Amino acid sequence: MTLNHAPPAKPLLETLRGTRQDIPPLWLMRQAGRYLPEYRALRAEKGGFLDLVNDSEAAAEVTLQPLRRFGFDGSILFSDILVVPNALGQDLWFETGEGPRLAPKVNRDTIDTLVPALERLEPVYGTVRRVKAALDPAVTFLGFAGSPWTVATYMIAGQGSREQAEARRMAYSDPELMTAILDRISTLTIDYLSAQIDAGVDAVQLFDSWAGSLSPEQFERWVIAPTKRIVQALKEWHPDTPIIGFPKGAGGKLVAYVEATGIDAVGLDETVDPEWANNVLPKGLPVQGNLDPLALIAGGATLDRAVDRILAAFADRPHIFNLGHGIQQDTPIAHVEHLVARVRRSHA
Repeated sequence: MTLNHAPPAKPLLETLRGTRQDIPPLWLMRQAGRYLPEYRALRAEKGGFLDLVNDSEAAAEVTLQPLRRFGFDGSILFSDILVVPNALGQDLWFETGEGPRLAPKVNRDTIDTLVPALERLEPVYGTVRRVKAALDPAVTFLGFAGSPWTVATYMIAGQGSREQAEARRMAYSDPELMTAILDRISTLTIDYLSAQIDAGVDAVQLFDSWAGSLSPEQFERWVIAPTKRIVQALKEWHPDTPIIGFPKGAGGKLVAYVEATGIDAVGLDETVDPEWANNVLPKGLPVQGNLDPLALIAGGATLDRAVDRILAAFADRPHIFNLGHGIQQDTPIAHVEHLVARVRRSHA
């Protein structure tokens, strides 16, 4: 008798490779975090956010927490996109109630004073190895990084900003400097994601949270071009590892983004009409999304209608059910449980 020792199938990974599943695989952006009481308890014990990120044992525990509670098909590494500018030489800290801070701000006077400190990324790789060892073999493990444009907006402003005004001004007034900044970010991001893959992640996602602030010409130069460079390098080194691109706010520029970057799957934010996306995106391209995080908070019939509309729009396409952006910290646990049940029950 011949025994089959093949590893269990990973539905999310197979979807990223272009195979539609009868039951769409499911994970949520920021699924490991503040809406979970077990996360809040661990953070209170360990200290601040960066203390958790840089503690591989604690970060692995945070990564695994939502899997134990909800049984998602994907696990996303618990870390932060700003570990990359930190590794490029900027100091990183979090102000209580105000968010991240980076210093010095990157400009012509400071860019060449930054001394890369790549050892700052080692805790992330330790987290990946710990999670990989503990993860259910059927769950797809996702690594991630911020896309160069989004990371640059923080490096230039020294903090988050809704309008990204300082970065956009620099892009127009000093494109040579902007190119140099994005090149540094891209080079490190390639190495960073490659190291995550070597440590055990199955796929990676590029978060371009501020892509929507750019005009079409600027979008092509500062979002598409560096993303394409990263994708091409990773495809050369890791040809079997899928890459998800998430250009939040891209809207009508999504088609150009998909066709030019070479990504394997695209994440859609909550402002994208799923029926429109299904009609204009390349046939067979895997898509991810795109429930409004506020609909998840609302729950009830509002949530059910939104879930059903997304499922119907992507019924004939490889689809990973997800939110259009990160889960909010005041999201009721019961609503997440209901979401998981509805996505899976509607296709049972």
